[in-house]
Amino acid sequence: MDAATAFTPSILKTLIAALATFLLGGLWYGPLFGKAWQRLTGLSDEQVKSANMARTFGLSFVLAFVAAWVFAMFLGPSPDPGFAIGVGAMAGLCWVGASFGINDLFEQRSVKLWAINAGYHTLAFTMFGAVFGLWH
Repeated sequence: MDAATAFTPSILKTLIAALATFLLGGLWYGPLFGKAWQRLTGLSDEQVKSANMARTFGLSFVLAFVAAWVFAMFLGPSPDPGFAIGVGAMAGLCWVGASFGINDLFEQRSVKLWAINAGYHTLAFTMFGAVFGLWH
């Protein structure tokens, strides 16, 4: 595709995709795996409570939007739903998860922490694929 015919993703679809994964993150790093993640990262309750949550949530949403936008560009304007969902799962696990794995190995972090983070991103990119594949 040349610059003249480049695909520009829908801002609304991208916002919905980012919001869906943002809500997933609230569940994933909250009631589902929050305490385990906190313990494995070494963050104390005081550190978590003292964080600038407006900055953290605001920038996290911006980054989720950027990831969704670029993933939509990768998929193209009308991806097949099965392809989009499958590629989302593979991108989350094999691109993002593998990248986390490399860092975690050198940082000597737990496989459990890798599973929590890679699991979230696998589901997040699968959700991106679902939004862009099912919503035409």
